[in-house]
Amino acid sequence: MDLFCGAGGAAAGYARAGFDVVGVDIRPQPRYPFEFIRADALTVSLRGFDVIHASPPCQRYSVNTKQHGTSLTHPDHVAGIRARLIAAGVPYVIENVPGAPLRAPILLCGSMFGWTRLRRHRLFESSVLLFQPSCRHEIQRDCVSVTGHAGGRSRRDGAARFADTDAWRQLMGIDWMTGAELAEAIPPAYTAYLGAQLRAAMQDVA
Repeated sequence: MDLFCGAGGAAAGYARAGFDVVGVDIRPQPRYPFEFIRADALTVSLRGFDVIHASPPCQRYSVNTKQHGTSLTHPDHVAGIRARLIAAGVPYVIENVPGAPLRAPILLCGSMFGWTRLRRHRLFESSVLLFQPSCRHEIQRDCVSVTGHAGGRSRRDGAARFADTDAWRQLMGIDWMTGAELAEAIPPAYTAYLGAQLRAAMQDVA
């Protein structure tokens, strides 16, 4: 189950790792590429799933909203969704931006996958022991920031260049999203990497 699924960046990675994915979001997601349920992630039933991923809204913790003094106007769903996932009793992953109150998270970065232009740091908390490669920022030059609006003026993640939506799609490995959807998405390579570890852990338990 893919909670707060958006347009399906995380889901695509888990599908590559061999999972059948069902997405849940309170907003319509017409470009979500798998089975989709429109519902509130904080109340939808979690029964019947082997693994649950959740990407609660990140604006509460993002550098941009903190800089503009608006972070406290955004919801803080991490503790609430964590309690739900623990109660569900299956392996879980919670994703968010650096600065979010995740417990013992690992960090993934585009440089870990050999990408020379996309950094996009993201944190992942899990009930399963996950392994983290080392960042390789030294291989990166002219990093592109995928955040805000395509062609906009944000310098998060240490990025110094801005690009259009087509460039964002190429860098993220996502060809079906709008610019606004890409700005909130996780590169599928991240969750494919996590999904392989989750499947191995589940097989060890079985």
